[in-house]
Amino acid sequence: MLEIPGAKQPSDVFDSNLHPNMLAGVNDSKLGPLPSKTGRTLYDYKDMHRRFHWLTDDELKRIPVIPEGSRLEQGATYIDLRDENPREFKATAEMVAGPDNLYVPKSDVDYVLWNRLRGVNDPRRLDQGD
Repeated sequence: MLEIPGAKQPSDVFDSNLHPNMLAGVNDSKLGPLPSKTGRTLYDYKDMHRRFHWLTDDELKRIPVIPEGSRLEQGATYIDLRDENPREFKATAEMVAGPDNLYVPKSDVDYVLWNRLRGVNDPRRLDQGD
């Protein structure tokens, strides 16, 4: 169970049963490093090299992936690159990265690279305008 300094912790099995997901949906950087800051990047997934062949190795290394089993931040925007047609979505408190997901947090990817991942072709949104 995750312990928060200074916070009341469940004292026994009864309390744990009453609050099985006590911190679900909590977005608090004081709880420790975010999973996207400590996990792998898109570069670590060889099948993604083929799918996103137009990205350089350096760009793939700048795309963090939420580790399996990590809870997504409530209200944060993500994209699941395992989807055939990836689209942005807002996470809810109960969402957890599963084995079939490859969640990338929008907050940790630069604007142009995010748009390229989403398949945006507008040169103005890719910093290629006149």
